[in-house]
Amino acid sequence: MSAPVLAPRRPLGGIVTVWIAAAIAGLAIGFFVPPELRSAWTLVSLGGAIILSFIVQLWYGQTQRFIQRTSLSILGSLIVLGIISAVFALAALIPA
Repeated sequence: MSAPVLAPRRPLGGIVTVWIAAAIAGLAIGFFVPPELRSAWTLVSLGGAIILSFIVQLWYGQTQRFIQRTSLSILGSLIVLGIISAVFALAALIPA
């Protein structure tokens, strides 16, 4: 008698988790890092998002569409960090 095949976990949760982590990192950088160092720390947070996306997708345990899931989480992190960086850059142009 063989064991039943379990339904795989939904991959969207892991992808969105990386996006949320990138958003939290981007907001922390925007609020706590001086403006002249924000671009360097944004690159560091993108590197962390890349590592986190590999960890999450390897933990997911499915080989099918690994590249698509990993690229989607990395691309989403890049877009999230870019939008947050653009908002803080525009806010820096407005005099207080």
